[in-house]
Amino acid sequence: MELAAGSFSEEQFREACTELQQPALAGADWQLLVETSGISIYRLLDQQTRLYEYKVFGVLEDCSPALLADVYMDLNYRKQWDQYVKELYEQECNGETVVYWEVKYPFPMSNRDYVYLRQRRDLDVEGRKIHVILAQSTSVPQLGERSGVIRVKQYKQSLAIESDGKKGSKVFMYYFDNPGGQIPSWLINWAAKNGVPNFLKDMARACQNYLKKT
Repeated sequence: MELAAGSFSEEQFREACTELQQPALAGADWQLLVETSGISIYRLLDQQTRLYEYKVFGVLEDCSPALLADVYMDLNYRKQWDQYVKELYEQECNGETVVYWEVKYPFPMSNRDYVYLRQRRDLDVEGRKIHVILAQSTSVPQLGERSGVIRVKQYKQSLAIESDGKKGSKVFMYYFDNPGGQIPSWLINWAAKNGVPNFLKDMARACQNYLKKT
């Protein structure tokens, strides 16, 4: 498998592009969880962890693909519009750029934090311009676990964005993480049904403000 810079393979980028065009939901027990505001969320039970993987498909109107990718990659700006961010920054570790991200959890649960690699590539696929961002958890000695915060050691996300043919963006997102600890099932279900659509809406709103900022 050919490795792209940043520890992600060419195949991983291509898979995200393919899924944007043709959702891969057959052959596995993907269940439609919710449809809201042009966003469809599917889930699949991971037999090993007994947690769900998620796939999200939809359109964000009035937000161009390049702008959406820029906003997603801008960590400093995300701290302004994402209310769940406690801490978020990049750090050079062992020759790679690593992201540290602490997420606020509701009382009395402990916050979660992530250490992960990410990479963006802007691809031309048969004349279609597709922005792909991949992220995956990693471990580096410079960013050890913190007292009172639970480290998420299994995290994987892919995001593919292209034009919807108008002024907006067609989006595919894959997401899996294992938050650890004892989290009530109602909270996990709420996060999937409401958290993801709300995050996308917040990001679309952030795109409009980003234009004003720049």
